[in-house]
This record gives sequence, C-alpha cells and structure tokens, in this order.
Amino acid sequence: MVTNTEVVAPASNGVDGGCCKSGPGYATPLAAMSGPSEKLIYVTAVYSGTGREKPDYLATVDVDPNSPTYSTVIHRLPMPFLGDELHHSGWNSCSSCHGDASADRRYLVLPSLISGRIYAIDTKADPRAPSLYKYVDPKEIAEKTGLAYPHTAHCLASGEILVSCLGDEEGNAKGNGFLLLDSDFNIKNRWEKEGHSPLFGYDFWYQPRHKTMISTSWGAPKAFTKGFDLQHVADGLYGSHLHVYSWPGGEMKQLIDLGETGMLPLEIRFLHDPSKDTGYVGGALSIQIDFQVVIQVKPLKVENWILPEMPGLITDFLISLDDRFLYFVNWLHGDIRQYNIEDPKNPVLTGQIWVGGLLQKGSPVKAVGEDGNTFQYDVPQIKGKSLRGGPQMIQLSLDGKRLYATNSLFSAWDRQFYPELMDKGSHIIQLDVDTEKGGLSINPDLFVDFGDEPDGPALAHEMRYPGGDCTSDIWI
Repeated sequence: MVTNTEVVAPASNGVDGGCCKSGPGYATPLAAMSGPSEKLIYVTAVYSGTGREKPDYLATVDVDPNSPTYSTVIHRLPMPFLGDELHHSGWNSCSSCHGDASADRRYLVLPSLISGRIYAIDTKADPRAPSLYKYVDPKEIAEKTGLAYPHTAHCLASGEILVSCLGDEEGNAKGNGFLLLDSDFNIKNRWEKEGHSPLFGYDFWYQPRHKTMISTSWGAPKAFTKGFDLQHVADGLYGSHLHVYSWPGGEMKQLIDLGETGMLPLEIRFLHDPSKDTGYVGGALSIQIDFQVVIQVKPLKVENWILPEMPGLITDFLISLDDRFLYFVNWLHGDIRQYNIEDPKNPVLTGQIWVGGLLQKGSPVKAVGEDGNTFQYDVPQIKGKSLRGGPQMIQLSLDGKRLYATNSLFSAWDRQFYPELMDKGSHIIQLDVDTEKGGLSINPDLFVDFGDEPDGPALAHEMRYPGGDCTSDIWI
C-alpha cells in the first residue's frame, strides 16, 4: 500500500520514545541478510480443535543440515492449559530496538487465538529448550480493555508490545482493537484512541518514518471459529477493509474498502527499507498495492467441491529483506509463488511450485480448463511422504535462500477443508530459492512430520527463528 505521508527523522518512533544505542537485531535489513544461517525454528503446534485433550505446545525444530538431529522436533514446551489454539507469534524486542542497548530479544510472544491468553516464552536461557516465563490472563485483558481473541504481536521501539485482538469476549468484531503491553507483559491499555477501533481485526504493520500503521481484516470470531460459511459473508461478518492509523497516535485517518477483489485482506507487509512508503496487502484472491490489484489469482472452475469455483486463498505472504522478491501461498490451490518486485507495481512471476492443495493428483476434486477438460497438479513426495493440506504459513531465511512452509491455517478451517490433517497432522517443508534468476525447488532432505508426535498428530502453524526474521523485524 503506498502512503502519501510526510517523511520524518527516525529519532523517536515508538509509543513512548525511540532508541539511541546498540541493541538486538540488525541496523538495516541488508545487514540482517549477512546474519548467520538459521539452525533452529520455533513453531506453534496445536491440539486445540483436533479432538485430542492435550495442551498446545511450542516445538523447537532442528534445521541445521550438519546436525545429527536435522529435520526433527528436538523439544516440546506444552502450555499449562487446554484449548488455547496457539496461532501467530512475535518477539518482545527486535530490530526496531537495535539502537537500545538495554533491549534484549529474549521472549517469544504467543497469543492464543481462542483462549485469549498471551504467553511469554523465555528462549535465552536455553534456545533449544525454551521455557514459560509468564502469561497474560484473558480475564484481566477483557476487564481492563474489553479485548479478546489476540492474534498478531509486534515489538515496538519503546520496548512495548502491540497485539491485535479480533473481537470481544462474546466474539463480536465490534469489540476488536489493539492491546498495548509493557516490556514485562503487563497490560497498559488499548493502543488506538477511543472511537477509532477497526471494523474487523487481523494483521498490522507500522512504518514510523511515515507516521503510519495499517491493519487488515479477517472476520468476527463468532463466525470464523465455526468454520467458513458463505452465509456469514452475506451477513457482513467478514471484512474487506484496510484501516490507516497515525503512528504512534492511534487515530484512524482513513478507512479503505478493497471491494470484492480485496475480500479477506489478511496479511500486510511494507517494504523493509524504512525510508520506503510502499507495502502490499494479500487478500483471498489478490495482492494489492496503492489500492490496485497487481497480482490476481483467478478462481478455478472445479468438480466435486462445495462450490463451482475455488479461490486460491492467499493466506500468507512475505517480502525478502532486500525487497527484491515477494512470496505467497495459495492454501486451497496448493502452490507457492515467487515474484520479482524490483518494480513494485509490476511484479514478475519467477517461481511457482505445487506442494499440496485440493487439486493434487489423487484428489476427488478436479479443475476444469477453458476447453472443458479436467486437470490436476503433480505434487511430489518428500522422504516417501505425501504432502497433505495446502501451503499456509511461510518463513524465509535471512539470506533469502531457504523458504519454509507449514500447512495448517486454523483448526476449524483445517477440519473443514483438509480433514485428513486431523488424523495425519501437519508438516514442515523447505524450498531452495534461486535468488539470482528466480525459481523454487524442494529440498528433499527436510520433512518434519507432525503426524508422528508423541501425543498424536498436531497442527503446525507460525515459524520463528531465534535471531529474528523478515515477518517479525521492523526497522525504524
């Protein structure tokens, strides 16, 4: 999304102030690209909604090719309660605090989408075996702010943590907004000014030099927690808007309706260069910039499905740290794509690979071409295992050469669209990326099977590296 806002000096860009010394993360996105290769990945693993009476957990996965435990889960940290539905994750501190010597990237922030708890996980004492530091009680959050259903967490240059919340305790979207926590996870208040709450909540990204934060829309919790129902769309329980806020003031300056082509605008990413005023939003059907569709995934005519046409359903995307490539997934169609965005308004497709989806060979669902003939996609096996579900969350290595993907969206939606995940669980795969000419290929040596977990098949979702990544670090 291109914003026409005044560029200001980045001296004080947090809610309570700026940074001035050296601290965590990297000074610039390009400096981060020269950081060490990832050896561990933290991934949220879910039992909530699967029918198994087990707590969700944080899995530590070994992704060091030189390690004897490569491509395996080496530690599991169970949460102390049942029914959380761990989902997205963030850090207490990141590159936005690179100038603050007192800041420390220590705690992984785990909002629980269903229970409303927000866990702080200590990764510093033993990065291979993180431990629970504390959690924020959902009743306290509701009593002090009226918020529930926490989703996205971002660290701020002030040392505070900002969390988007998708509704109130009753699951109404009208109660959604932004929760502000201090550096020790104590509740401060709602971030947005009174009367400036978004219509719907989901993701957000801030760009301090342009004094702008933009948030996106999913739907009312009382709708999406029951699975996807077209009647809920007709009833106005899903969003198509972007909410443009002043930063750090919290005043909504603009409400943008993206229309039918922008329905379900989920993830939002600005370019990493903090001087740039350009960003993208990924809707179910398209990627937009400057409120214009620049990448459109056309629905496919299909047979043997719940609807006559199947959208791609873009559920996640990210941008490489050098702002050269954009990657996104089509959770239903089953492909991952790479686009060159050196000309931001004219993306060029440079890589595409099918790694699951409802249209893979052997599925009862078939796509229908313009000539009337049906077709399906070839999806390879990895280590003799078939790829289940569709590609969902992705994470890119700092140098941009390895792309990881999980395949669980949300337990209620997984059960509806990919019921086999309930019995067989999730997995993590890794693609090798050609950063010169473009292109994607499967790494045949990495397949982390969450169908083989000790307490039964689990659903794997968001991934984080201990040293930060391109979807959690923001530069000021």
